[in-house]
Amino acid sequence: MEYGMYYLEQVTPYEAIYRRMDKVLATGRTKFQDYFIFQAGGFGKVLVLDKDVQSTERDEYIYHETLVHPAMLAHPNPRSVFIVGGGEGATLREVLRHPSVEKAVMCDIDDELVAMARTLLPEWHQGAFDDPRALVITEDARGWLENHPDTYDVIIVDLNDPIGEDNPARMLFTVEFYELLKRRLNPGGLMAMQAGMILLTHHKMHPVVHNTVRQVFKHTRSYRNYIPGFMLNFGFIVASDAVDITGLSEGVLEARILERQLSLKHLDAPFIEAMFVLPKDLREAIAAEKMVSKDAAPFWLTEEGEARQVSS
Repeated sequence: MEYGMYYLEQVTPYEAIYRRMDKVLATGRTKFQDYFIFQAGGFGKVLVLDKDVQSTERDEYIYHETLVHPAMLAHPNPRSVFIVGGGEGATLREVLRHPSVEKAVMCDIDDELVAMARTLLPEWHQGAFDDPRALVITEDARGWLENHPDTYDVIIVDLNDPIGEDNPARMLFTVEFYELLKRRLNPGGLMAMQAGMILLTHHKMHPVVHNTVRQVFKHTRSYRNYIPGFMLNFGFIVASDAVDITGLSEGVLEARILERQLSLKHLDAPFIEAMFVLPKDLREAIAAEKMVSKDAAPFWLTEEGEARQVSS
């Protein structure tokens, strides 16, 4: 082993990832969270928020393609998109790859993080913040959507997990929030979101989120992908009243990728279909889940990955 600086990320109370740091690039705190950026030999720049790795330069495209493109491809002509969160700008970048998009609104509460990403993380946003189709808002996304009745073809939710009983993100994982998103969708619209890590000891978040979303949307479909920088599988959800994404054929997906001339690095039509095939234990955990997160009793996660819910 070489001696030097290392970053120890505690993934759970029982497991951690040990990363060699070649150089510390930035560190500080915004009004909402701590941030830390370092250079690593394997994954390039690494973005850490509140001690958790959010994405890495080398593989962020895997996470962001996985989050964005299934829902975008399930819509025949997405013209307007709303992004909840997504401060690094990479979700916005992937949305804008679709030539039909005329307006992409990104709403992240942390203006300091967005400003930092503009300067320090150009590999992530790749100029997306300055695209004339983009509108970047630094406010609370739920408050913005409640006060602005504009509707969208696709809504993408890219948020941190609600870890801790006092975490304000809890209110963005409730039935009432998903009902708000549904009201802001155009007919035929879809919602997509990241929905927690898929880890044998941490199955709780994804089933709770899935069960909460399916109280609102007719078609709620979970999918997953392995994210190398996280060294584990991550869960995602696509939901819609009009479109069941698992009913779209590989041929339709492939045709839309070709028509839109999408230069995807990770996804293609066969792999998109495959991501929706879930292992038996996860399917059983989703089917057995009874918890529904509500404004009056929002769910949150303990450090051990257990879902908790306390009525206010």
